[in-house]
Amino acid sequence: MASFTLQGIPVSRGITIGRAHLLRPAAMDVQHYLIAQEQVEAEVSRLQSAIAQVQLDLQSLWSDLPTDAPTELGAFLDVHVLILSDPMLSEAPLDIIRTRHYNAEWALVTQVDALSAQFDEIEDEYLRERKADIQQVAERVLKVLTGTAHQLPRALGVDEQNANMIVVARDISPADMMQFRDVAFTGFVTDEGGPNSHTAIVSRSLGIPAVVGLGNASQLIEQDDWLIIDSDAGVVIVAPSPLLIAQYRDRQALLIKERKKLSKLKKTPAITLDGIEIQLLANIELPEDAVAAMEVGASGVGLFRSEFLFMGRTGSELQLPTEEEQFEAYKKAVQAMKGRPVTIRTLDVGADKPLDSSEHNILNPALGLRAIRYCLKEPQIFLTQLRAILRASAFGNVHILIPMLAHAFEIEQSLAMIAQAKQELLTDGIAFDDGVKVGAMIEVPAAALSLPMFVKKLDFLSIGTNDLIQYTLAIDRADHEVAHLYNDTHPAILQLLDMTVTAADRAGIPVAICGGMAGDIKLTRLLVAMGFRELSMPAAILPEIKQEILKTNIGLLQVATKKILRTYDPKLIQELLVAMRSQEFATN
Repeated sequence: MASFTLQGIPVSRGITIGRAHLLRPAAMDVQHYLIAQEQVEAEVSRLQSAIAQVQLDLQSLWSDLPTDAPTELGAFLDVHVLILSDPMLSEAPLDIIRTRHYNAEWALVTQVDALSAQFDEIEDEYLRERKADIQQVAERVLKVLTGTAHQLPRALGVDEQNANMIVVARDISPADMMQFRDVAFTGFVTDEGGPNSHTAIVSRSLGIPAVVGLGNASQLIEQDDWLIIDSDAGVVIVAPSPLLIAQYRDRQALLIKERKKLSKLKKTPAITLDGIEIQLLANIELPEDAVAAMEVGASGVGLFRSEFLFMGRTGSELQLPTEEEQFEAYKKAVQAMKGRPVTIRTLDVGADKPLDSSEHNILNPALGLRAIRYCLKEPQIFLTQLRAILRASAFGNVHILIPMLAHAFEIEQSLAMIAQAKQELLTDGIAFDDGVKVGAMIEVPAAALSLPMFVKKLDFLSIGTNDLIQYTLAIDRADHEVAHLYNDTHPAILQLLDMTVTAADRAGIPVAICGGMAGDIKLTRLLVAMGFRELSMPAAILPEIKQEILKTNIGLLQVATKKILRTYDPKLIQELLVAMRSQEFATN
């Protein structure tokens, strides 16, 4: 067959070459038929039995997790068990059978479609992609109902031409991933997903190349097709020529050699050629991610997204994680970092996030009741989290980061809530660090334009560039129609960054970047030359950024940096960035 190339979203690093194995999911397009009144309870029982069987399957998979399995797999299986036991999935379809007389499959898909529509309204990319959890759980139930459960072949592995298995699927659930542990596989290709899908998260944790969001790859690729995944470029080459395979094998060997070389930098401080030290921190989503942060030599955790604890929970406040649950999770991360700072961002969810499935009627959720706005409206939820974070501070170096602050009263009320949490712990005789530092995320243009009220009352700043770009350029990051307008080097963005780092420097407080720009090696030299001394990023990217810093002389970049900040010509900005990146400096 003729060779062709597919372009998708790169979610991990590296190159792999192998044969395609198509993973066929249970079709969500099921039979639709009405049942007679006397068949209703039998149909209800059929669905209940299928749900019970999947519960047993998931629990069995969890129990059989090998000791070397990525910790994310266990966490995702826990989420799937929770989703399956949630009344929104375990009981609502039964009501549909009883009231509408739908067959079990139709009732289940009807409910899943309704829940999926609610998740489509979510602005936050990470939480929006949790829709896949519900769909994957439902598909497992459908497989039992329809008798279409599948298994991956156990005999696949390395053939005479060193071709490993590359999994090609519409999407891959964590439960399906459990089947891979006995199979030789080297890459993932999926039609759906984004940077925060399960495939993305697990592939990064395993260090396996993956490209997602390809649209219809599973229809275009055939079983056993030769594939090349270039996950740096987000490219999948189908049926490549022998010459192209040989060229990519050479590139693959070079990348492996480079990666081994980078791993030797683990204990090397990130100090520029002119003697300026940069703190490289890790972004984490699960307590277990702290282990990976330590393995690459991170100076600490610059952003612990606490949303994972609230993920997959719907309904009333009673179903939210308890203080004890949260405390144990934060404590685990703090202890794993062995005294290095751990910055925990308070809950960044709201009316557009799936804490309560009844709250999805907001017209523009990106501008609605989210982050600190939600927490101040729900003080008991906020207070519970603050108590848990403060308790964890007794076990290490903890910082509290408040998202989406824009008003003076939000700062004052947040600090008052922290003081209240401290007083309650004192009264209860529970230990905590009274000197825990409190910072603000700068992600709303109003915050960047009114920095004096932030630097006077807070201990540090952290710039969330993803949201700052979204709000400054009036672009919904979730809308592919305007995705091409998302520009992290727009003059307005660079001006806001410069204003923030200048204000923090004058006030003598630290300022970090924890958004996507911090992990973009094309921008590393510009950011450190602008004055940023703390960059927080996914752990896997950290060694490469460190290497770039070790080859940089900040003093010799000042002229180019000033030119970039003075110009409003996008083309000139890009030319200057390319020149800055290619500049080589003599070592002393």
